[in-house]
Amino acid sequence: MSNSATDHATVPQTLWATRGRHTGPAPEDVVRRTLRRHRESGDIDDFAEPPVADDPGRRVFEARWRAGGTVTVRARLSLVPHQSRPQHHEWRLVAEAERPWDDAWPSPAALFWPEGGSDTADDGSWDHHPTVAGLRFRHVNALPEDDKEMRRRLRDAARDTWCVHVVVHEAMTPDEQGRLPLTRLLPPGLRHRVVEHRAAPQQLRGVNWALKDRGVEVPRGGAVLLPPDPAPDGYDGREYGVRSVFLDGTEPAELVAALRRFAALPRSLPRDTEEALTDLRDNWTLMTLQEELDRERRLVAMYADALEAMTKSRDLYQQAAEQALEALAAYREVPAPGLPQQRPGTRTPGALQQLTRTFERLKLTAKGRQQPDPAADASSNGTPAGPAPDDDGTAADRVPDDRPS
Repeated sequence: MSNSATDHATVPQTLWATRGRHTGPAPEDVVRRTLRRHRESGDIDDFAEPPVADDPGRRVFEARWRAGGTVTVRARLSLVPHQSRPQHHEWRLVAEAERPWDDAWPSPAALFWPEGGSDTADDGSWDHHPTVAGLRFRHVNALPEDDKEMRRRLRDAARDTWCVHVVVHEAMTPDEQGRLPLTRLLPPGLRHRVVEHRAAPQQLRGVNWALKDRGVEVPRGGAVLLPPDPAPDGYDGREYGVRSVFLDGTEPAELVAALRRFAALPRSLPRDTEEALTDLRDNWTLMTLQEELDRERRLVAMYADALEAMTKSRDLYQQAAEQALEALAAYREVPAPGLPQQRPGTRTPGALQQLTRTFERLKLTAKGRQQPDPAADASSNGTPAGPAPDDDGTAADRVPDDRPS
C-alpha cells in the first residue's frame, strides 16, 4: 500500500461524487428523459445540456435543485465513450451543495438515472463499475471462488477512489431476504457510492488472506471497509470494521455509522475528481438571474482591477523611461578626460587630420626629449661648443688662427 499522497487538495464535505459505466444504447436519451420527468415532478428546479466544443463525443448535463427545500445543489454529469468498448459509456457525476452534504438528501445519481420501481426505463445498464468487470452498485457482488482471483479483485477495487467498497461475510447461508443487497438499506446519500462485496460462509479464511496486504480483516458474520490507497494520516482500519451484520432486512446501523465516519475522513482529492469539480465550478451554465448578475459584477470588478494594474505598470514604465533619458543626457554632457570638449556631430575630416598631426608633434617632441644634445650640455657647462675631437685628441676641422705670428 502506498503511503504517499500525490494530491494536495482534500475532499470537500460539500462534495458528492461517483462514477460508473453505462452498457446500453443511447445513454444521453435516458438521462434526458429522467431529468425531464424530475423537473415536471418538482424534484429538480431545472436542467440543461451545454455544448462541448472541444470533444464531439462527450455529452454534459447540468441540474440544480434545493435539498431539504433550502440548500441549493448543483450537479454535473458527463458521458464519454469507453476507450475499448465504444458501445459503452463511462459517466462521472459530481454534485456540490452550499453546505456540508447530508446523507438524508436524495442521491444525485437517482435524479440523473432511472432508479427502478415503477420506472420501466431502468434496464440496469447504468450501475456498472467503470474499471472492475462484474461489479455493480445496486447488487450483491459475490467474491470469486478462486483465492487468487479474489485477491486480484479486491486489490483492483481498493484502487478506486470514487466509491467505497464494503466486504461482507455471511456467517451462514442466507435466506431469500438475506441475499438482497445491503446498499438498498443505506441512506440515500450513501446508496450509490457504496459497492458491496459478499463472501460466502466457507470463504472467511480466503477473504482474510486476500485482505492481508490491505491491513484489515473481516470478522465472522461482519463487514469491513476497504482502506483507501493511499491511506490518510492517522487511518486505523480497525475503526472501520463491523463485528455483526444481520442479513434479515433491518437497517445495518453499525455499518452506516462506519460509512459516515469514513466519508468524514480528510482524504486526498483524486486528480480526476478534482478535474470534474473544477469543470463544475468554472463551466457552469445553469444560473438564475441573480447568479448571472453576480457573475457579471465579479467580471467587472476583475476587469477594473486588471485595468488599474495595467495603468500602474504603464506609469512605472514611463517614469523609468524618463529617468533613463535624463541619465543618458547627463552622460553626454560630461567631457572625456584629456580631450577638448566637443559637441557631437561637429567632427569633420579636416579636424581629424589636425588632431592626427597634433599627436605626431607630441610624439616627436617626446622622442627628442629622450635623446640628449651635446651642444646643449656644453653650453650649460660654460664651454664653447666645437667640433668633436678625433681619437688622437685633435680637432677634425681646425679653425684658422688669425693671431699675428
